[in-house]
Amino acid sequence: MSSDLVSSDVAILDLLRKQDSLSVNQLSSAMGVTGTAVRQRLNRLLGQGYIDRVAARAGRGRPSHRYMLTQKGRRKTGANFADLAIALWQEIRAVKDTDVRRGLMQRITNRLVELYADHITGSTVEEKMRSLEHLFAEREIPISVDTSGHLPVLTVLACPYPELAEQDRSICAMERMMFAELLGEEVRLDKCRLNEGNCCTFEVK
Repeated sequence: MSSDLVSSDVAILDLLRKQDSLSVNQLSSAMGVTGTAVRQRLNRLLGQGYIDRVAARAGRGRPSHRYMLTQKGRRKTGANFADLAIALWQEIRAVKDTDVRRGLMQRITNRLVELYADHITGSTVEEKMRSLEHLFAEREIPISVDTSGHLPVLTVLACPYPELAEQDRSICAMERMMFAELLGEEVRLDKCRLNEGNCCTFEVK
């Protein structure tokens, strides 16, 4: 997990990952700390968008609250996804039939496009790029849009798949195809971090 979380935050997320929801008392008991300490950590995680709080009324009196992971929180707790992604990618690349292998890569690209498409808004290329910038920022992947030239340029400042890309550059081709589908334009990879510099830039052709 990234550096925006301290170890006590990680402990709460791990407990919530194993349960649908937990109360302050339950978290306090499981962690062996006071309710006040738990509430401080919960407030921090609420502010970061990793958890949600819902009221649970049991009879008369003030409702108690229970806490659960948000979608963002569930992504955060999946610390071993990179290992799984590498293993799956290696199996795809091991397919000897070129057409089958290319078809699998296209299907993966299409699935990513389906996942992201609803978040891409705007009628111009620049507006769609801004949507991509915002979408990836939510996933802690910095992307910038340069509008100083004739056409906007999308710069990926940190590779979303660093370990995969270092093992197999075809992941860059898949990313280019995904951007092309989401932007509705033909896109080319102008610069790749594996060749020069520390970022990748994508230009509309």
